[in-house]
Amino acid sequence: MDLLEGLNTPQREAVLHTEGPIMIIAGAGSGKTKVLTNRIAHLMQQGVNPYNILALTFTNKAAAEMRHRIEQVAGNDAKSLWMGTFHSIFARILRIEADRLNFTSSFSIYDTEDSKSLLKSIIKERGLDEKNYKTATVLGRISMMKNRLVSYKEYLANPAYYEDDRASQRPEVGKLYELYQRRAYKANAMDFDDLLFYTNILLRDFAEVREKYQQKFQYILIDEFQDTNLSQYLIVRQLAEMHKNICVVGDDAQSIYAFRGADIENILNFQRDYANTKVIRLEQNYRSTGNIVNAANSLIAKNKNQLDKNVWTSNNEGKPVQLIKTVSDTEEARWVGDKIFEEKMNQTLRNKDFAILYRTNAQSRSFEESLRKKNIKYRIIGGLSFYQRREIKDLIAYLRFTINHNDEEALKRIINLPKRGIGDSTVDKLRELAEHHGLSLWQVVADVKSYLQGRSTGAIDAFADLIKEFESWLEIKDAYKVANEVANKSGLLKELYEDKSIEGLSRYENVQELLNAIKAFVDNPDNEDKSMGAFLQEVSLLTNADEDDEGDDDKVTLMTIHGSKGLEFPFVFVVGMEENLFPSTMMLGSMKDLEEERRLFYVAITRAKSNLILTYTTTRYVFGKLQNYELSRFVGEINPKYLQKNNEKPERSDSSASFSTLRSLVSNQNRTTQYTKIQGNKPTDTNFTPSPSNLVVEGARVEHSKFGAGTVKKVEILSGDRKAVIAFDEGGEKTLLLSFAKLKVL
Repeated sequence: MDLLEGLNTPQREAVLHTEGPIMIIAGAGSGKTKVLTNRIAHLMQQGVNPYNILALTFTNKAAAEMRHRIEQVAGNDAKSLWMGTFHSIFARILRIEADRLNFTSSFSIYDTEDSKSLLKSIIKERGLDEKNYKTATVLGRISMMKNRLVSYKEYLANPAYYEDDRASQRPEVGKLYELYQRRAYKANAMDFDDLLFYTNILLRDFAEVREKYQQKFQYILIDEFQDTNLSQYLIVRQLAEMHKNICVVGDDAQSIYAFRGADIENILNFQRDYANTKVIRLEQNYRSTGNIVNAANSLIAKNKNQLDKNVWTSNNEGKPVQLIKTVSDTEEARWVGDKIFEEKMNQTLRNKDFAILYRTNAQSRSFEESLRKKNIKYRIIGGLSFYQRREIKDLIAYLRFTINHNDEEALKRIINLPKRGIGDSTVDKLRELAEHHGLSLWQVVADVKSYLQGRSTGAIDAFADLIKEFESWLEIKDAYKVANEVANKSGLLKELYEDKSIEGLSRYENVQELLNAIKAFVDNPDNEDKSMGAFLQEVSLLTNADEDDEGDDDKVTLMTIHGSKGLEFPFVFVVGMEENLFPSTMMLGSMKDLEEERRLFYVAITRAKSNLILTYTTTRYVFGKLQNYELSRFVGEINPKYLQKNNEKPERSDSSASFSTLRSLVSNQNRTTQYTKIQGNKPTDTNFTPSPSNLVVEGARVEHSKFGAGTVKKVEILSGDRKAVIAFDEGGEKTLLLSFAKLKVL
């Protein structure tokens, strides 16, 4: 089989150049997977033993697809390739060499739940406040340290780490790290981070092991190199040291996983580490139309920190990128649903041809409702359906039981949520009593002291009083007021708010999104009945959908942009294109973060093959209040000649647009608030002198050049950096990273 057939000139060169370090900069849609698989097959055709080839990917799916393609070319010999994810390959090496590290080859691999369970036990044994030492927060800190190759001994010996922990009111984190590692070792277990951590130790401390694998892996290939972290890169550097036949494939413009520890510097500085690197650029995009490719190029050109490349396509120009303005998030979702229905009818497209991409999972709710109402099948990728998420089901269960005390499933779900000391054995006893006396479970709960004695009766009685209070509101409050009271007084919102992990923040945002949906329901003039019962009836119609045919994959895809990398669709909607939503307010603290957000938008644009629609809304419910929103700065960075607002003709200027140019393109917006383009946190007052960040402490009065004076409410650690929550006198509450925020202590 001719492996070069159908390849363009740079692709051929990438396949044939087998010796020495090579960096393949693969633009979006440039056929990198084909190049990588053909390169491996070519090595095998040239007589390289597949046993001496190491190919590393980030997903099992990618590894399986590549292996399948190679098998089609090279046959069963491909089974001998060392091909897989970083974690799977390194686990394989660790099992072979386990005795070097005093493990056995049968060591267990802890998943996240195993790790949390172990850490939770240690925190409890130490008598620490579990609300302050949240398992997810502490585990995140430990994970970050391992990926930076900081052992617990080094952590405990470094006073800077202790000061960070003390400032966060968690001075015991170092000791917890030590105990966690000791207990895992005693259990002959490693977690996912350990697979990288111990592989580094193995190669660093055992020269004979290092030489063994350096000799073995004569050719090393790494896919999605821009997503590697420090730990992964150091392992690869050690393995490639002898032969230096290392091939990395990636695109710095698609580096979007810094929150997972990915370091874009690995790809940006690859040539520094390998001075004689051959650089090949795959710049022809086979996926998208000309307008989409050029729109993406004009956006990503605004990033300063990037590798040179010029992505182009010979595909037809196609339609301009559409920009759609709506007046609310509900209207935005309705418009998208209508557009999908219309395009399916007019162009005989399938559901699977469409994707709706959003910045946060919480945004899926309104789009799910819109698609369900139009009987359009969909699937959620990378997350549960909004109404199937645990935190949503929890609050819905409270609301259901407030209305219907015979709903025993709802009662069982909420009676010990949040935890109030009513265990499963107690609930089983209550059920037995109910059956014995011929009563409902609620009747026993509501009058528990007549049926049961013991320590738990006080908690059960308090729970019953809470439900009775909730019930009393049904006749005097609308659905939103009832739901808001229930969410707060039940303790659900408080518990989620206090969980500062990424997962906890996401769950908190999801519950707020549910409250926003209820508020929108109440404010909708078409809904005459604004009661909780009416809302729950509407929700039940949304969630009791017919069972999907398991073999039916013809569904609209809903997913976050982070989850969409590597995928492509004929028709893509990128929704929620509003300032402070995308880019996220959490990513405005530094130019580095803002450039990552811009790369995320670049990834979203380049998922589209022929049709790309950007939507935004001027109002959106946030924490139950209707707030005004402005068009994202990122839309303003796309050359307007590739954009078309609604059905207007695209502008044909050859110059790149300023934001004011784009605003004239959407001049009929009648904004109620003025748009401000944030240029980092640079003071505009030349007399403004920031104070050292270590003087910014809880309770201090500070001044910011943009937001004015305010009071520091809280200071804590975020990804190794200190952040402050500040209540500004006029600007409201802001969360700022102290390494970037310029604050003057008053």
